[in-house]
Amino acid sequence: MIQRRAEAPLRALLADFPAVAVLGPRQVGKTTLAREIAKCYPESIYLDLERPADARRLDDPDAYLRAQRGRLVVLDEVHRVPALFEVLRGVIDDARESGHRTGQFLLLGSASPTLMGMASESLAGRLAYLELASIDPLEAAASDVPLDVTWLRGGFPDSLLSRTDGASFAWREAFVRTYLERELPLFAPRIGVAALGRLWRMLAHNSGGILDAAKLASGLGVSAPTVTRYVELLVDLGLVRELRPWHANLGKRLVKRPKVFIRDTGLLHALVDVEEMDGLLGHPVVGPSYESLVVETVINVAGPRFHPYFYRTSAGAEIDLILARGDKPVIAIEVKRSSAPTVSTGFRQAVIDLGIDHACVVYPGTETYSLKGGVEAVPLTGIARVLQG
Repeated sequence: MIQRRAEAPLRALLADFPAVAVLGPRQVGKTTLAREIAKCYPESIYLDLERPADARRLDDPDAYLRAQRGRLVVLDEVHRVPALFEVLRGVIDDARESGHRTGQFLLLGSASPTLMGMASESLAGRLAYLELASIDPLEAAASDVPLDVTWLRGGFPDSLLSRTDGASFAWREAFVRTYLERELPLFAPRIGVAALGRLWRMLAHNSGGILDAAKLASGLGVSAPTVTRYVELLVDLGLVRELRPWHANLGKRLVKRPKVFIRDTGLLHALVDVEEMDGLLGHPVVGPSYESLVVETVINVAGPRFHPYFYRTSAGAEIDLILARGDKPVIAIEVKRSSAPTVSTGFRQAVIDLGIDHACVVYPGTETYSLKGGVEAVPLTGIARVLQG
C-alpha cells in the first residue's frame, strides 16, 4: 500500500474533533485510508452505507450510534444518508458530556454541495474536513513507482497500480462512464448528463486554460450559466480544479477568470483518448497535462498553509502558480516541460510586479540549479524543499 500524505493530518484532526469528514471522488482511496486509521482505535466500527446490510443497522440511527460510545465509527458513502447529520449532532453533544470529546466519527463521502451544506449546518464546530486527492508523483515515488507512470496513469490507486497501461486505461474509461451514468445523477438528478460528459472532455482538451463559459456553451448548445453550474459540480466532486487569479491593485489589466484543470492526469488522458506514454508525448495536450501534474502536486504538498492562485496581465506578464500566505504572495512557480528550461520575460516581470522573493521553474529534470535573476530550476521531486524553505 502506498503511504498517503493525508494520514498524519487525519490522525491529528481525530485527536482534536469529535467528527472528521474525508472528502474526495470515488475510488480515490478514502476507504483504504480510513481502515488504516481505524486500526489504531480498539473495536472500531466500519459501515458502508451502500451495502443494504450495513444500512439496516442504522434503521434506528440514534440508538445504534449511541451504543457505540467509546469506539470510532467509520461511515462510508455518508452522502447517501444526509439525514444522519442531525442525529450525529445529538450523539456527539451527549458524548461530550460524558467526557468523549474527540475521535468519535470518521465520515467518508464526496464533497457534494448538499453534503457540505447539511454537514456545515448540523455539525458546526463539531466537524473538521480533510480532502483526499489522488496519489501524487511524490507519494508514488516513495513506493518506487516511476514519475512517468504516475503522470500517465494518474493517482487513483486501481489505475496507478494496474498490471499494464492498457488495463489502467480501461479502468479509467469505466470510471468516467460510471460517474456519468451513476454518480452525477445522484448528486444532480436534473442535470444533462450527455452535455456534462461532453463538457468534461472539452475541459480535458483545454486543461490549464482560462475558463470561457460562453464559448463552451456555444459548443454544447446550452447557456453560459449552465456551463458554470456544470463546472462547479465537477469542482465540488474533486474532479476539476478552478485556480483563481491573484488580484493586485497594480494599475494593470488583469485576467479575472479562473483557469480550469482536470485534477487527475490519468483521467485527463482517458478523456482525450491517450493510452500510452508515446501517444501522450506526441499529443497536443502533453504540455497542459504536465502543467496539471505539477500544479496538483505542488498544491497537495503545500497543504492548507498556502493558498494557490495564478497571475496574468493583458500585457503578457504571467505566473503559472502563486502560493500565498495570508494576503502576500510568497512563491512564484513557472512550469516548463523542458530538460533545459529558460525563464520567460513575462514570468520575470510578474515576479517583479508582485514583489515575490522566491521564484522557481519546475521542470522534468533531476538537478536544482540557479537561473538568471535569482530564479531556481527545480525538479518536481525537489518541490518539498522549496516549500519548507
